Amino acid sequence: MAVRPQIWIMRDFANCTGCRLCEVVCSLAHEGRIWPEASRIRVFKFVPGVEFPHFCSQCDDYPCVAACPVKALSVNESTGAVIVDEGKCIMCGKCIDACPGRIPHKHPAKNHVVICDLCGGYPKCVEICQKAKYNVLWIVEKSGLGKQTKLYARTPKEISDELVIRLYGEFGRRFL
Repeated sequence: MAVRPQIWIMRDFANCTGCRLCEVVCSLAHEGRIWPEASRIRVFKFVPGVEFPHFCSQCDDYPCVAACPVKALSVNESTGAVIVDEGKCIMCGKCIDACPGRIPHKHPAKNHVVICDLCGGYPKCVEICQKAKYNVLWIVEKSGLGKQTKLYARTPKEISDELVIRLYGEFGRRFL
């Protein structure tokens, strides 16, 4: 079987309807049940009608991995995804603070962080988004993207503010 190149999940936030299928399928894949709070992808809504998925951007320099004092985070060489060693994680929060998007978050029932692991190279969130024809998420090869991926590593509030202006123009500023 041919080795799949490292992938990245491209996103077009303006297409998101807030259906939350990505959260549902992620929690089913990782937790065995529908549990959006434990999903590795989370949908945020700060302004009515403006919802979007928030998940790991796989920064080229992986600041979360570098910040982990117990080496609980690593990068899967095959996929490029950040992998959490749940047994090592002490939930100190240093990875969250180091992440420009504050993307890692605490598992709701266990003492470790959760981060998108790209489902071993076949992300279920992309699969369901494409199947539903929303085209918010799709797979691209990571090679050649370099530092561009970090542009997506922003806090949910930063993404929301930008999206509100993009969708509503200057009128949207009144919602910020």
